[in-house]
Amino acid sequence: MILFFSLTLMFSILILINKHPLSLGAILLAQTIIISLMVGMMNLNYWYSYILFIIMIGAMLILFIYMTSIASNEMFSMNYLYFLLFIIPSMTMIIYMFMDKFLSYMNLTNFEINNYYLFTNFSFSMNKFINFPNNIIMIMTIIFLLISLLITVKITKIFKGPLRKIN
Repeated sequence: MILFFSLTLMFSILILINKHPLSLGAILLAQTIIISLMVGMMNLNYWYSYILFIIMIGAMLILFIYMTSIASNEMFSMNYLYFLLFIIPSMTMIIYMFMDKFLSYMNLTNFEINNYYLFTNFSFSMNKFINFPNNIIMIMTIIFLLISLLITVKITKIFKGPLRKIN
């Protein structure tokens, strides 16, 4: 779990460095995969993480189509200095995490082993989103998504062609 949190943090830092929309989309896709895995590990089932992943993939496809229609010939360049500044701390952090895990497994007592198993078997219930106090949030989210869909359809002029003007 710590590895997933650190990867999410590294990808968040990498978003600040990148400027190209397709690389930002790839980073967002990687973060979605990591967050879906974390949510799936915290729950008894993976349904919520599947739905989250499918929604984000659909949004990324729309973003990809939009960016290729607007800036189709933009070159993708990568600065290797930023890449090295990203790789070196991430490798040292991964090595430190694995060494820390290895050393902590060697020094576990019975009390720590019992607490470890209690923590790993703990799961969160997704019924909280459907029950009374929190179902209002879910209904408001559904209404917001419906209104944003209707506004997007209303803004685009279907009979005028694509969103991009061809010169």
